[in-house]
Amino acid sequence: MQRRSLLIATAASLAASRAFAHHGWSSFDQSKPIYLAGQAAKVAWRNPHVEIDLELAADLKLPADLAQRVVPAQSAPVDGPQLLRAASVPKRKDRRWEIEFAPLTRMQAWAVPEIKVGDKLEVLGFTFPNEQGEAILRVEYLWLGGKTYGLRSSPA
Repeated sequence: MQRRSLLIATAASLAASRAFAHHGWSSFDQSKPIYLAGQAAKVAWRNPHVEIDLELAADLKLPADLAQRVVPAQSAPVDGPQLLRAASVPKRKDRRWEIEFAPLTRMQAWAVPEIKVGDKLEVLGFTFPNEQGEAILRVEYLWLGGKTYGLRSSPA
């Protein structure tokens, strides 16, 4: 009986730590979109969502055409043009960011090609309020290979 209780407690502890480690959209400041561009340094193409480490471009700045870029329609109501107009580069000076993408099923729905180490990409998304905590960005839009992908929901 004591062994069973220990097993149950251990399983509950592991489940709680995994739930804590996974960030929902509510953890991120969705009023301050952040733009990042760089090269994939590490890729984990898996569930619960795709993650990469992005080595930022040395001269990171907002592209002159960002606010005019066309974004694809998503099934969730997302005001893409407003997000592009409000975008900024991060104030923090981290050269490497952990980028959290959508789950694999959504990446497949958008027909996003598998990102490989060395690929150059641009992302727009959200980090923690006031850029506090780890250098993590949850992606709203991805620019890769000349295409734009909206990752909040499935294509409309």
